[in-house]
Amino acid sequence: MPDITNPAVDQYMLALLPARDAVFKEMEAQALKRDVPIVGPAVGRVLYQYARLINARKVFELGSAIGYSTLWWAHAVGEGGEVFYTDGDLRKADEARGYFQQAGVASRIHVGVGDALEQLSAQSQEFDIIFNDVDKQYYPAVLDLAPGRLRRGGLFITDNALWSGRVTETNPKEETTRAIQEFNRRLYAMKDFFTTILPLRDGLAVAVKGS
Repeated sequence: MPDITNPAVDQYMLALLPARDAVFKEMEAQALKRDVPIVGPAVGRVLYQYARLINARKVFELGSAIGYSTLWWAHAVGEGGEVFYTDGDLRKADEARGYFQQAGVASRIHVGVGDALEQLSAQSQEFDIIFNDVDKQYYPAVLDLAPGRLRRGGLFITDNALWSGRVTETNPKEETTRAIQEFNRRLYAMKDFFTTILPLRDGLAVAVKGS
């Protein structure tokens, strides 16, 4: 991944991070060993912080892999809160369940296996936060679903908004890059949302729904 921010600054910020607990450390080690995509600890802390800032109690996550970001959400919503995990890979979902149990937060997490967009579409309730991290070619489709399932004042947060810098390409060949470019343009143009892209790790788009 090309450096989006100065590498020395990245290393400085990472060095400041407090140590994570044993479950987070194990997940980070597995992600590194097996090349499993996770948001990482710096972004994880941002997710936790935003959830706490708006007192989020219900979070829906689109694309959860081994559940690393899910675990940050689960800690943030606290007892009585709910986090909806979604992933199409049963093995990853089973692995995630194990981590949730080890961390003592399994009762807060609904694990859904299958198409993440279909699972969100089936929801009739509103969420405090919707976190988007599905396969990148589906990002534009998420914009057709998420706004109507997010409460006023809620947050729509998306990972990989800068896509290793490839979003700067003109007429990109990759479908994924074109999809993220379209997503970013549309999200910034939506009148119901106030959006900012944070240049942290691979870019984190944070959009608040108007109150």
